[in-house]
Amino acid sequence: MKWTQVEVPTAARTQFLDITGAVASEVAKSGVKTGICYVYMPHTTAGLTINENADPDVARDILAALARLVPLAGDYRHAEGNSDAHVKASLVGFTLTVPVIDGRLALGTWQGIYFCEFDGPRHRHVLVGVIGQ
Repeated sequence: MKWTQVEVPTAARTQFLDITGAVASEVAKSGVKTGICYVYMPHTTAGLTINENADPDVARDILAALARLVPLAGDYRHAEGNSDAHVKASLVGFTLTVPVIDGRLALGTWQGIYFCEFDGPRHRHVLVGVIGQ
């Protein structure tokens, strides 16, 4: 399996970026018709999720809920001042696995792949690997 690095520049401290198109492009380039697409986050203050991408309020609502659950200021000891970002990233997760069927990501009608920034803005990237036939 070949891993490809996909660049993801972020513009705000917290944001969800829909990277479905970029990941789908890597699937198409791979030539795999039936298999699995892996997306990996090599950062500790950002995450990955699959959720609705038809209504932008869903991403906004998730960010608002995470901010309530894990506030910026808290009883944190990490000296960098971004402990909330580490916790949010751990809650969201760092990897995704999506089936590839007929050469396409087998996402549901309303699903998209999101890069979840919790400590931006930064220049980030994800790794995409596709395996199969």
